[in-house]
Amino acid sequence: MAKRDARRSAADPTGGPCPCGSGLPYTDCCGPIHRGESAAATAEALMRSRYSAFAVGDAAHLLRTWHSTTRPPRLALEPGTRWTRLEVLDTDRGGLFDAEGTVRFRAHYREAGRPGTVAEHSRFVREDGRWVYLDARPG
Repeated sequence: MAKRDARRSAADPTGGPCPCGSGLPYTDCCGPIHRGESAAATAEALMRSRYSAFAVGDAAHLLRTWHSTTRPPRLALEPGTRWTRLEVLDTDRGGLFDAEGTVRFRAHYREAGRPGTVAEHSRFVREDGRWVYLDARPG
């Protein structure tokens, strides 16, 4: 998500379902990607892992999966926003044999008791063989 001041959620990353909405436990879904035990196989999988990283406050994963030409020097996640739901609206390419792809999504959150939404059309490319986030435009 382009919202660089995205904040940590109250989600417990060690138990329960993955914040990305896959229905799988976090420990079997985005957890291994966050810990560097596996790589995202598709652009959508990387986007889901990045959403989950915002939800659990994993700034290191966000920076690690940002393209070297667009990555900020640092990323400070502030508490206060709770990421509540991810909707993947559309994907274009970004599969196992593609070099680039896009994912359009809506990420829902609550901040100070009020609901909000971030809508983006994110671009992903392969860098050194791995999917990385390149940039986005409003969705």
